[in-house]
Amino acid sequence: MVIELERVAMSYGGSELFADISLKVQAGSFHFLTGPSGSGKTTFLRLCYGALLPTAGQVRLFGQDVRDLGRDGVAHVRRRVGVVHQDVQFLDHLSLADNVALPLTVSGRDTPDQMDNLDELLNWVGLRPRAAAFPAQLSGGERQRAALARAVIMSPEVVLADEPTGNIDWDMSQRLLTLLVELNRMGTTILVATHDMNLIRAAKSQVQARVLRISGRRLQLAGADL
Repeated sequence: MVIELERVAMSYGGSELFADISLKVQAGSFHFLTGPSGSGKTTFLRLCYGALLPTAGQVRLFGQDVRDLGRDGVAHVRRRVGVVHQDVQFLDHLSLADNVALPLTVSGRDTPDQMDNLDELLNWVGLRPRAAAFPAQLSGGERQRAALARAVIMSPEVVLADEPTGNIDWDMSQRLLTLLVELNRMGTTILVATHDMNLIRAAKSQVQARVLRISGRRLQLAGADL
């Protein structure tokens, strides 16, 4: 299992967001996470890459309890997980290519071979012609595809995406979905938090995906009618 949650609870300021959540995410699987606004989807994803510790219960990443990892251990685990945040943030003074390559630069892995891979990656997401553009010059769809490229440039085993299609049109949502499906077919584990039921329906015609829903502070397997 790449991610395991066992009877996990999360509270903020004495208010319980969710409780008694258990889940096992197998390597190579594809999951969608749904639920109403404020149900805790973003918090759930943050638990899944060690950015938060649960109030109760256990979270294990790649077989290791996050409470036992320590700061360095969590940092090491996070190299195996790519995250596409809901609020895409880039450094405005860097080009698109430099923003995408930033994880390589920070980790000291910006070797010539890796930089050649960057060019291939930008081509894969359809952004090679925009490599020299700055963040302010990018459309919403271009920013989301750049965010996905940045999330996968370290070849993670897991990609977590938080509402990746929330601010883009349907055609671009379909394009982003196609990229996620391609990643999954190459063996990457995918977990996408979304409120877009049309996106889920489109995905289920392309990939075998489980649909999870946070409702009433619990995690449920959504109905087959999705």
